[in-house]
Amino acid sequence: MDSLNPAEVLKFLKFVNDLKHLPRRGWIFSKIQNHESISGHMYAMALMTFLLANDSKLDRLKCLQLAVVHDLAESIVGDITPCDGISVAEKHIREDVAMKTITSHIGAAGLLIYNLYKEYEAKETPEAKFVKDLDRFDLLFTAAEYEKRDNTPLKCQEYFNNLQGKFEDPFIKKLVALVEEGRKPLCNGADTKK
Repeated sequence: MDSLNPAEVLKFLKFVNDLKHLPRRGWIFSKIQNHESISGHMYAMALMTFLLANDSKLDRLKCLQLAVVHDLAESIVGDITPCDGISVAEKHIREDVAMKTITSHIGAAGLLIYNLYKEYEAKETPEAKFVKDLDRFDLLFTAAEYEKRDNTPLKCQEYFNNLQGKFEDPFIKKLVALVEEGRKPLCNGADTKK
């Protein structure tokens, strides 16, 4: 760190700090009160990487790094959702520009973060695919927790519908099944196809 300019490091850390206070906007559209921040979501995903089995062929450190940086661009562009009417291509362009800005302040560490971000976005490596599964799983797990907390069965069903069949990792699929099973008592026989 000696070769880093402290003033530039503080600029980088400002972006990181902003994520502590930026809400995940999907919850706003779903009218969920007292919802998580972007950094709260990233923190949960990072902790989930420790659940990888010791005999896993996945690189746990790489998964942890991908989880920690995957939404960093949102400190500039915000949490862009499908409700915003921004194309996927435009979203990627905005996030790429943001990541270049954010990482430009910290030299080699910035290049590492940018490359991790690009790996996550490409979703071609086993680690990136796994972390994308964690991203999706955290959404469903959190949605189910909000439904329980607020006693609002099926309020977040659209998330479950949108992510059905999109998981690849066998263990994450088991976790998703357990979350869905846990919602049944709360739903009390309600139609889950809404």
